[in-house]
Amino acid sequence: MIAFIEGKVERIEDESIIVAVSGIGYEIMCANPFQFQRQLHEQVRIYTYHYVREDAQTLYGFKEWEEKELFAKLLNVSGIGPKGALGILSASDVQEIAAAIEREDEKYLTRFPGVGKKTARQMILDLKGKVANWLDVQSQEKASGDTQAHDQNEKMLEEAMEALLALGYTQREVQKILPELRNQPAKSVDDYVRIGLSLMMKSK
Repeated sequence: MIAFIEGKVERIEDESIIVAVSGIGYEIMCANPFQFQRQLHEQVRIYTYHYVREDAQTLYGFKEWEEKELFAKLLNVSGIGPKGALGILSASDVQEIAAAIEREDEKYLTRFPGVGKKTARQMILDLKGKVANWLDVQSQEKASGDTQAHDQNEKMLEEAMEALLALGYTQREVQKILPELRNQPAKSVDDYVRIGLSLMMKSK
């Protein structure tokens, strides 16, 4: 099993990055490849999951060890494959996903691409109690049932993303800044849009 790869980020694609190590280029599938934009042509460590099946071998890469661990746990859930697990990780962070599982928030989990009610319920059945160690104090409060503020923030973020698309930005550009935008202290849709525009300018 390849636990991690250290090398230079040579190229960033829509779904993967190419990391050069001692003259060999490893193609590594990532949830958000553009999170490595600032490390382009620089040395990085990518935590990897080596997925093997009869007709293919694929490397999946993560910036943090916890993301790799959650990816592996998601693969053990019936109905979730590597593509689905990456889709979940690209839409949220480890703590948010863990908090939703611990508070049995099916509504939140079904927002992820490819996750219906049946799969969301299976995630809760299989993973509740196994991801609680990733929760901080704030996430634990959410997991106890106080989800109103969280849901409101998600709604504002969705509206802000729609506004950015309406302003002419592409889905790819919006997805590129989404992880960072999600962590910004915004109190309104306008705040998210303003911060999003600022992130767009920095990413160019």
